[in-house]
Amino acid sequence: MKIRPLSDRIVVKPLEGETKTKGGIVLPDNAKEKPQKGEVIAVGEGRVLKNGSLAKPVIKKGDMVIYGKFSGNEMKLDETTYVIMKEDEVLAKVE
Repeated sequence: MKIRPLSDRIVVKPLEGETKTKGGIVLPDNAKEKPQKGEVIAVGEGRVLKNGSLAKPVIKKGDMVIYGKFSGNEMKLDETTYVIMKEDEVLAKVE
């Protein structure tokens, strides 16, 4: 199934969180931190400005991004977790 975000929204596939601490202790699922880094899977067409023109998104498909801990909405599709958020919720692009 394909996801096509609307407006200025993007779909991000979060990277897996750490499963071990630096000391080698294996973390259970409920103790893992929510990931804040992921790969952009899909990008909407852009935001409509007040004058009616379209502002193209800065983020592109395939970009690695860092976003806030509580940004966007999580959803599961075909056993894969995605985060759908507005483009302005992205804090940084990893280069």
